[in-house]
Amino acid sequence: MNTVTEKNNDFSIQEKADIKSAANTINSEIETICQLRDGLDQTLTQALNLMQQAKGRIIVTGMGKSGHIARKIAASLASTGTPSFFVHPAEASHGDLGMITEDDVVIAISNSGESKELVDILNYCKRFGIPLIAITKNPQSSLGKAGDIVLKLPDNGEACPLGLAPTNSTTATLVLGDVLTTCMIERKGFTKADFNDRHPGGKLGSILQRVSDLMHTGEEMPLLEEHAGMQSVLLEMTSKRLGCVGFVNSNGDLTGILTDGDLRRCLTPDVLEKTAIELMTKNPKTVTKDTIASEAMKIMHDKKITNLFVIEDKKPIGVIHIHDLLNHGVV
Repeated sequence: MNTVTEKNNDFSIQEKADIKSAANTINSEIETICQLRDGLDQTLTQALNLMQQAKGRIIVTGMGKSGHIARKIAASLASTGTPSFFVHPAEASHGDLGMITEDDVVIAISNSGESKELVDILNYCKRFGIPLIAITKNPQSSLGKAGDIVLKLPDNGEACPLGLAPTNSTTATLVLGDVLTTCMIERKGFTKADFNDRHPGGKLGSILQRVSDLMHTGEEMPLLEEHAGMQSVLLEMTSKRLGCVGFVNSNGDLTGILTDGDLRRCLTPDVLEKTAIELMTKNPKTVTKDTIASEAMKIMHDKKITNLFVIEDKKPIGVIHIHDLLNHGVV
């Protein structure tokens, strides 16, 4: 197991003390996570089965630092295809229990398993037969005994020098929440496209946009019949301003592309006497409308091209230029 060790550089006494303290904290948390990993058993699958079979949502709850971790777990699940939200246990006792239905599954978190604020939620779950997944270090605690399934946290103390501030315990809980999230992603077959639907904003949203969100369609597409003369090709390329022209056969299938770079490379005195099919690149690289924007960018980069036609049943329905991707923050 790789752990963080004290460095031997020429640090001051205080710097050495700080680095030693940091290393001790990190090593303690690494050890706790390893214990969590080595302690995984069939209860994980049982918990995931409950979550996957839920007709309603996953309700995550916890008090104090456990509550902060519970919020993150609920947010991660919700953003990756498992409807979920956080319920504050104190607020639950004052009306928010009505947010929990018999179709839901509750995940309750308490390191000790004795958080008094959870009592009303635990009783509510028992009264209405709502499945309860308990996350605690103590299966014999009030929470552990109330849970239909108990996911046990390592009992490895805390990295805090006082042994009091939640450190190891919250890290282990956070990692266990990530385990539940990633397993649910795999079970549900959640895709990048699905992820994009839930993350339309910011840098992530721009990277995960589909080609269909950015492509030029209809009259904006530079398209001609494959036997078109080069004068028509030049006019089409100039008017559409995308640096290329696509060509279709009598069935409307895309058969080739000619870019402004191609045109420069084949300039001869008699170029205007030729037809598109004589000069075009046949069977060009294409994408579908559901291709993720970042994947289209990688294709352009790898193939050293600046345009991609978007096809459906071999017929062009759009075209995308590398500038369309760059202008929307896709790199």
